[in-house]
Amino acid sequence: MAQNWTPNSWRQKPIQQVPDYPDLAALSATEAQLATYPPLVFAGEARRLKSALANVSEGRGFLLQGGDCAESFAEHGADTIRDFFRAFLQMAVVLTFGAQQPVVKVGRIAGQFAKPRSSNIERQGDVELPSYRGDIINGIEFNEKARIPDPERQLMAYRQSAATLNLLRAFAMGGYANLENVHQWMLGFVKESPQAERYRKLADRISETMDFMKAIGITSENHPSLRETDFFTSHEALLLGYEQALTRVDSTSGDWYATSGHMIWIGDRTRQPDHAHIEYCRGIKNPLGLKCGPSLTGDGLIELIDLLNPQNEAGRLTLICRFGHDKVAEHLPRLIRAVEKEGRKVVWSCDPMHGNTITLNNYKTRPFERVLSEVESFFQIHRAEGTHPGGIHVEMTGNDVTECTGGARALSGADLADRYHTHCDPRLNADQALELAFLLAERMKGGRDEKRMVVNG
Repeated sequence: MAQNWTPNSWRQKPIQQVPDYPDLAALSATEAQLATYPPLVFAGEARRLKSALANVSEGRGFLLQGGDCAESFAEHGADTIRDFFRAFLQMAVVLTFGAQQPVVKVGRIAGQFAKPRSSNIERQGDVELPSYRGDIINGIEFNEKARIPDPERQLMAYRQSAATLNLLRAFAMGGYANLENVHQWMLGFVKESPQAERYRKLADRISETMDFMKAIGITSENHPSLRETDFFTSHEALLLGYEQALTRVDSTSGDWYATSGHMIWIGDRTRQPDHAHIEYCRGIKNPLGLKCGPSLTGDGLIELIDLLNPQNEAGRLTLICRFGHDKVAEHLPRLIRAVEKEGRKVVWSCDPMHGNTITLNNYKTRPFERVLSEVESFFQIHRAEGTHPGGIHVEMTGNDVTECTGGARALSGADLADRYHTHCDPRLNADQALELAFLLAERMKGGRDEKRMVVNG
């Protein structure tokens, strides 16, 4: 157990991004009620994820982490969850083939309800109101009543997370994730894409592999791994009262786990080493993520790693790098060198979304070419440094939204108003997300071919 740590020791530390609840007694009552609820996830599942991430940290796997910017109560439904899961599985299959390695599947789902904000106040015209901080805290409607933080929303978030997890587990283990289904969905995407010719070569190779497996008797009928998959959940641990209420002792190990999700991460705005979010996360045994932005120094990163992973356990800590396409070459190499110099075991993951947000026609958006550019730079830098580019972390949806420009269908600024549905930040739609996976698979294959040439040359 972490030294001098309890599930509530974070309350003695300074804290950022905390909502101003007007009724603290009601907040305490809600947290006490949540503490009696069953766990959403289990310690054994979190340990299984940590083991898979340990392989990624050692170069034997790839992490695909993605999902909603901020889940909403209004858009919760079986079709929305199904469409996200379907797009996510297609990405995973393409990346598995490109990397020729297992892909660890972690969704930003079933708990991603709270969002940090750059300002406490939102202004529209002459009106100022508290900023929207996610459905678990307040409402997105721009009126005074909706923007008051309401602790009852935590109970709603718990119930929605439980329902979402129930459906995800059914999809993952009940046959929906059958590789043959995912393969047919992928072929449908390729057929309809304006870039069909570019993607068909890779799709054909996957089809040939599937045909070969069938020919030698490897089918979903006799290999459960072809019809089932491990799928894990994650979210930013921002609302620490909620996290504490769902922190439980594992009966088999005696360790504390956050049971709100399998993996939780610390945002770029809340990673101060002497503050509450680091204090809370250092004591739980879940796999952790740490967002790394341009302001993080090499020494500062090592300090945070030592706080969060003092035993240097493989799979414990994922560094989610978010710099921007034009800043990654400046900042990523120095962080890699600091970590390598100290011999720290981490998973390196690229978040190409948060550093590439611009405003176009009064909409926040992310140009697809900038997203792809940051991912490409991330891979090139790791190859140059001799380290493993272990994953990507994207904000995406299975729906046909128009929130990010570019991609094969060349969405423009004029298209944004058509289906701009996000509650916070712009997301890749299903086509753009799968397109990113195909393009990334091409780069992975190219990297493997270069490696073979060097070895054989």
